[in-house]
Amino acid sequence: MLFNSTCEAYGHPVAFFYNNTGKAIFPTWRTRDYFVIALGLPICVCIILSNMLVIVAIIINRQFHFPIYYLLGNMAAADLFAGISYFYLVFHTGPWTIELSIQQWFVRGALINMSLTASVVNLLAVAVERHQTIFTMQLHSTMTRRRVVMLIVTIWLVAVFMGLVPTMGWNCICDLSSCCTVAPLYSRSFLVFWAILNLMAFFIMVAVYTHIFIYVRRRSQQMSPHTDQPSNNQTVIGLMKTMSMIL
Repeated sequence: MLFNSTCEAYGHPVAFFYNNTGKAIFPTWRTRDYFVIALGLPICVCIILSNMLVIVAIIINRQFHFPIYYLLGNMAAADLFAGISYFYLVFHTGPWTIELSIQQWFVRGALINMSLTASVVNLLAVAVERHQTIFTMQLHSTMTRRRVVMLIVTIWLVAVFMGLVPTMGWNCICDLSSCCTVAPLYSRSFLVFWAILNLMAFFIMVAVYTHIFIYVRRRSQQMSPHTDQPSNNQTVIGLMKTMSMIL
């Protein structure tokens, strides 16, 4: 980690940064803390187990060996990683936060950032892939397995990069006036940058899916129930089923 250890604030505990931004941090356990752990642990376990089942189903079922299902499997992997990240967060929150070192606090934040970024970027990749198949009237993309693997690797490289950016210097350890109340060791400029990127990805997804549904609606209206091209009709139905499953 590329922290600037020459900063005077670097030697302070995590509680110092919380006090600097005015964010409350309690050394004793409260009812709210017990509730967060009691609710968070079973949710994390469900997230981990359910996404493991999705990944296993895609691996062992040959009918799912297509680009769209590889991307869905990767999305399940991102959500699985999110479950693990929040599982780690549950045991490093509340009064435990005071005991964290600066490095441990950034590890906690990096895991959350990586999992969320991987999920959002993967959702965007799925939207673009479905857009391609819808407008070429193909149930499955012609994308090669190599390209799918490269796309998945790129998704995780972006996620890892976004998770490590704060540890590489874009933080407020050396500039306490830029610290954010939401995450007292993060710079406000980084959180704004991170939020804008995720909002852009979200709005692009909305635009892509809106375009898809408008096209499918027009296509279905143009096709008579007694069409003499049953293969096209079945393709549209298959594409709509896949879209419904993804959403």
